[in-house]
Amino acid sequence: MSVGVLFPGQGSQFVGMGGDLFEQRPDLLGERADSILGWSLRGLCLNGPEDELTRTENAQPALFALSYALWEEFGKVVPGTPSGAAGHSLGEYTALTAAGALEFDAALALVARRGAAMAAAADLTSSGMAALLGADLESAEAIAGRRRKDGGSLQVANINAPGQVVLAGGTADIEWIVEHARDLGVRRAVPLKVAGAFHSEFMAAAQVEVAAALSQVDVADPLFPVWSNTTARPHTRELTADVLARQVVSPVRFSESLLDMASSGIDTFVHVGPGDVTAGMAKRTVDGSTVHAVSSLANVAGVVDVIGTMA
Repeated sequence: MSVGVLFPGQGSQFVGMGGDLFEQRPDLLGERADSILGWSLRGLCLNGPEDELTRTENAQPALFALSYALWEEFGKVVPGTPSGAAGHSLGEYTALTAAGALEFDAALALVARRGAAMAAAADLTSSGMAALLGADLESAEAIAGRRRKDGGSLQVANINAPGQVVLAGGTADIEWIVEHARDLGVRRAVPLKVAGAFHSEFMAAAQVEVAAALSQVDVADPLFPVWSNTTARPHTRELTADVLARQVVSPVRFSESLLDMASSGIDTFVHVGPGDVTAGMAKRTVDGSTVHAVSSLANVAGVVDVIGTMA
């Protein structure tokens, strides 16, 4: 058995998340995190309100901190080192921190700056995202290309799993694809509850800010391979800052990353963090793989009993 660890991205947050972790890890999630963020992580995660927790600048550091804390607790009871890791969008930062390429305090500050930059970029232009259900990458790219020829701005933003590709674009573009999806051979286009067109050219201003923030952060060699959303290949220390900066304007190639992880020999995937979104993506993408979700401390023992070790 070869284990790959997966970390969730924005959208997995919910009010009440992390109650067990705040009790278990006040050293990591208490004053230490609050002093970096400038607001109460515990208060927002446990009490909301939901619209504040959902804000990009809040959801991203909150998910990062809780996912990383859960990873540390998981690692305390599961011996060995994973064969690799990946994270969806902001989850890539969690994966790199879990692998020791980034230090927690610096990574939390970095993710907070990233979230604020992406929120600010989204405020510049009315934009959004829509998931195409039942569409493959080729058809999604053709639809986006057709819209661009007509003066629109649709782009492929997330390649999540077979039959699920996400497009990003201006508000009019999203309304267009939702209205015309069936005519274009797509079963359904679902608008996503996000602040803007993430992982597209609409995030150009955020890319500049993220690149500046990354220039101030030390990156170490990861202790185990971490797959990049941008390249769908493992990170190298020399290129980590560059690919993370490009990530905010580039498609999240998550299904490709999962398949490349599988081709390296990984046959078991463990989602670590709130929700279970990446577990679902792994099930749909990698045939024959074993998939588990560790969404809270209560899940750790059950997964340990099944996989025994990560090595």
